[in-house]
Parts: sequence; structure tokens; C-alpha cells
Amino acid sequence: MSDSGAALDEFADGLDVGALTPEQFVRLLDTLHMLEDTGAGASLSALSTDVLARVVGRTSKQQLRAACEHPRLRPVLLREVFRRMSQRLVPEKVKYVDLVVAWRFPDGGGDHECFYSSIRDCRFDWDTSPYEHVDTTITVETDDFLRMATGNVGVPTMFMTGKIKVRGDYTPAVRLSGYFDLPNPT
Repeated sequence: MSDSGAALDEFADGLDVGALTPEQFVRLLDTLHMLEDTGAGASLSALSTDVLARVVGRTSKQQLRAACEHPRLRPVLLREVFRRMSQRLVPEKVKYVDLVVAWRFPDGGGDHECFYSSIRDCRFDWDTSPYEHVDTTITVETDDFLRMATGNVGVPTMFMTGKIKVRGDYTPAVRLSGYFDLPNPT
């Protein structure tokens, strides 16, 4: 990890997220994203996954929802999670897995932002362009997805409460989280 990444981790770990309003939380993330765009050396991608998971765990539902509804931050947050999923795949668990998932994230206006992922040849790849064949489609709110992907809420809980909706083959959707080394933010 770079010195700027370590410093950013230290800053984020010490941040009292609960003291921020949802608007201040969004402004903080947007500023971090702006700094990344300008090449200033600070970026969301520089945060370690474990620190990111702890920060997400300390955010309120309102804070995380505000960040996920922000038009610039929403795609940045989703791309960042999918990038990290590529790094957290456990190859030994997917030796014989060949799976394509369409991810649908409602945008609040009746439409969906879509991402597509595949697990094939012990690799996880993703894109925003549709794949020719999809095994299963998962619909989940962006903030709930971020909490799941960072280990801050159990996937079975999300299924039982109806926060995850599956169309197509249900079995791969249930097994999916077991293919990754999810962070343990506690």
C-alpha cells in the first residue's frame, strides 16, 4: 500500500461518520472522488477493502442511501465494489463454476442501472455492457448491495427479508457470496 493509501486508511478509520449529516457524507465522498479525478493522490480506490468495509458499517441507512442516489457517486461506488470483487474471488471455490449474473440496481425513477458479471476459469469479470447469455438476474438496492459486498449484512438475511430479488436460476444467486472472501468489518 502506498503512503497516501495508508494515510487515507488512517483518516477513514478515525472518521466519526455518525457525526456527519447525509449531505456532509456525500460531500466528503464527492470530494474524494474529485481528488481522484484530478490526480491529487487521494482516492476511494486507495482505501483498503477492510477500512472501506468498516466505514460502510458505520454509516447510517440515510447516509449510504444519499451517497447511492448521488448521480456522480452511484456509478463510482458500484464500479469500485465490482473491482474489489474481482480481487476477493476465491479461485479454489470456483474451479468448476461457469456463471453469468445480471445485476439490476433500481435508480428510484423506475429504471435500473445494470452491471454484468461472470465467473469463469477461476476469474471474476464484470462490465456494464450486457452479456449474450445470463444465468440469473439479481435486483437489489445499491445501498443494500454495498452493505452485503462489504460484509455488513448477511446475504441470507437479505434473501429472507426480500431485499434481493432473483429472476432465473435461484441456486447460483444463493451460492454467490460463498465464492468471495468478504470483509469482516467488526
